[in-house]
Formats: sequence, structure tokens, C-alpha cells
Amino acid sequence: MFNQLGDRLKLTFRHLRGRGRLSEDNIAHAMREVRVALLEADVALAVAREFVDKVKARALGREVSASLSPGQAVIGVVKEELVALMGDANDALDLASPPPVVVLLAGLQGAGKTTTAGKLARHVIQRRRKTVLVASVDVHRPAAARQLRLLCDAAGARFFDGDDGGGSGDGGGDPKDAATVAAAALTEARKSAADVLLIDSAGRQHIDAELMDEIRRIHAAVKPHETLFVADSLSGQDAVNSARAFDDALALTGVVLTKTDGDARGGAALSIRAATGKPIKFLGVGEGIDALEAFHPERVASRILGMGDVLTLVEEAERQVDKQQAEKMAAKIARGRAFDLEDFRAQLLQMEKMGGMPALLEKLPGLDRLPAAAAARIQGDDKKTVRAIAIINAMTPHERKFPAILRASRKRRIAQGAGRPVQEVNQLLKQFMQTQKMMKQINKKGGMKQLLTQMQRGRM
Repeated sequence: MFNQLGDRLKLTFRHLRGRGRLSEDNIAHAMREVRVALLEADVALAVAREFVDKVKARALGREVSASLSPGQAVIGVVKEELVALMGDANDALDLASPPPVVVLLAGLQGAGKTTTAGKLARHVIQRRRKTVLVASVDVHRPAAARQLRLLCDAAGARFFDGDDGGGSGDGGGDPKDAATVAAAALTEARKSAADVLLIDSAGRQHIDAELMDEIRRIHAAVKPHETLFVADSLSGQDAVNSARAFDDALALTGVVLTKTDGDARGGAALSIRAATGKPIKFLGVGEGIDALEAFHPERVASRILGMGDVLTLVEEAERQVDKQQAEKMAAKIARGRAFDLEDFRAQLLQMEKMGGMPALLEKLPGLDRLPAAAAARIQGDDKKTVRAIAIINAMTPHERKFPAILRASRKRRIAQGAGRPVQEVNQLLKQFMQTQKMMKQINKKGGMKQLLTQMQRGRM
């Protein structure tokens, strides 16, 4: 997300860095470029104009002119104003209420409400340590209940769809009233002592009187503590306008932006807080059940400006890395046993769980200073990781354990099984041997024993 905006801003600020003095003309030119960049990113015109005016006023003031590095000071001002535009700090999901705490998801059809319900259930269970009951009150689309049941299974949440208390989800019989189903779900949540009741409501292709009447009745039936608007970030200003309409009907408490991994512009994220006054609470960053990220304005501003987001990267590593598997591999290598292709595959899978190479690298500072060709090559490595896993999967367990036996005939068979050329098999093996050599060097210096000791003490 924000790739387009980030690239334009970094290009603009590159001309300001290193200048000993900035003139009014320098700043005016830079601000025109910033305004164009914001508008191209689909930021609302009024929001872009106000943002640029604030930055320009501060850039022409003493805090920049008196700085020893005025170009860097302007970038600092832009970052601070970006943070203020998006909401200053993370606004976490508020679960500080007597259980069951009701969370209602609202939004248009296709925005990703049902998927978000599963991801949010997973988030509340894993990170907030709460029990969750999830209810589908989309009485118009039976497939929504079936999809949500599968997501609940993956998330470890209980599912209720109103058919039989446990929810068959087959959509048989006449459609029920959505508000009645929501009220039944609340009763079930109380009986089962669930900490959180998460309600997935129906959507429409567009806002109409019927949709708004139904969502108001659901809201009145369960009186949610949190009412989250789920918006497709790819829809840009349409998402902002829809959020305003839902807020008029429901008094929203926050926003979840979905499909941000496919949104290069990010205009909705930069406009929605200013336009509605409602905080963005989460970003949907992929298709997996864990692909939901808390929205931290300061971290997002750092990413936009190429400063990285190491805190989020560390949090993801803490959450996603299989510590038992890492400890097992470290102990194996510390005992002198070789790092094999099964270990290499495990590392690649861990990387995929954390969003792949591009998702990792966008959180590291300094990527914007790489040559364009090198950055493009790194960004393209995401598909290579998936292909590498497929190649290793096409090997036998014996071949993974003893890669030295891989000769031409075996390589041809593996390439055919993975659907990749033999050249890619050779490239994978070269990459593996480089990693294996690095592991040997670390072990010689006692690094693996130190790492194992740290993990066993619980510091990993």
C-alpha cells in the first residue's frame, strides 16, 4: 500500500535533502509536487489542500529555517502531519465492557466483511485472549454463512447462524429477519458466556433505504459496543463517501480497510479519518486468516516515506515464527548436523507466513535508497519464494535430507513435478548452499549455541 504515493514523495524530497538552505521557491515547488502526489493517490481534494497548507506554513516557519538540515526537517514535518492526518495513535478495538461485548461489522457487498469477521475473530482470540462467538445475520446470501463457518473453524471461534443454535448454514427455508437472528445470537452469547459476539451483517452493491433500515434494526437489537465499517481500500473516495453514509445511520466507532495489499495508492486511508472523524482500527493485508494488522499511523507514515516499520516487523516475527521449530533446528545445527533442504523449506514457509519478501522489506528502513533495478528485483522475489517451496515439495524426503545426491536425472524429475524449468532447480540449490555455508560459519563461532540458550531462556 502507498507505493505510488511513497515513490512520488521520496522523489520530491530527494531534491531537498542535503541543501544548506531552502528558499520559499524551493518549498513552494515541493509542496506543489506533494499536492499532485496526494491527488494522484486518490486523496480527497479538501484533505490534500489542508494537508499541504499545514506543511507549507510549518516549512516556512522557524522550525525549518533554523534547522542545520532544513531538507530533512521538511520531511520530518511531512511525517508529523501525515500521522496527525491519520489519527496520531493506534485506536485499538475497545473490549472494555461487560461480556459479551458486541462488535458489529457493516459495509457494502464485496468489501470483505465476511473475511474480516474471520480475521477479527482470530485477532481477538490470539492477541486479546478472549472467547468469541461469530454470527452471520446475512439472511439474503446463504453462501455467506457457509463461508463464515469455514473461517471460524480456521480462527478457532464458535459459529452461530441462527438456524439451529450451532448453525447449519445451508440456507434452507424462508429467510429470517436479520435483527431477530442478531438478537438470538446475543442470547446464545450470554448463555455460552462468550467474551465477544462478532456480528457479520449483509451488504448491498450500493447504499439504499432497505440496507440502511436493516442495519439500523440490527444495531437497535444488539446495541453494539463497537460498530466497524468495513471498506475496500481499492474503491478510494467511494469508500470515504460510503463511510459517511453509514456513520449518519449508525454512529460508527471505527473503520477496517481491506485489500490494502493490492492498493498502491492509499487514498482512502489518508482521507477517511479527516472526512468522517472515525479512526482506522485495522488493515486487511492479505488473504490468510492472520492477515489483519492493527493500524498505527506513525508506523504507516514511516513506511510511506521509506523509513521502514521495524516495530511491526518484530511483532509479526514474535507472533508468526514457530519458536519450537526454530529451537529444534538450532539444536540440530549446534550438534553438528547439517542444515538441509527441509530446514530451508521451513524458513521459506515462515517468510510466507509473514507476508512474503515484499511485505518484509517494506518494513525495513533504507529500501528507498536502493538502485531501482535492485529494488524491483527484490520486490519480484515474492513469487520466487512460492516457486522455491514448490520445488522442494517435489523432492523426496531422502533428497531433502541429502541434497548432495541431486544429479541431472533427479533435477529433471523434480523440475517436472514442480512445473518449473531445471534452471530454477539449480538456482534454488545454489541459494540453499549459500545459506548452508552461512549456517556453518555461524555455528563455528558458537552462534547457534548462544541462540539456543536464548530461546530456552524465553528471550526469543
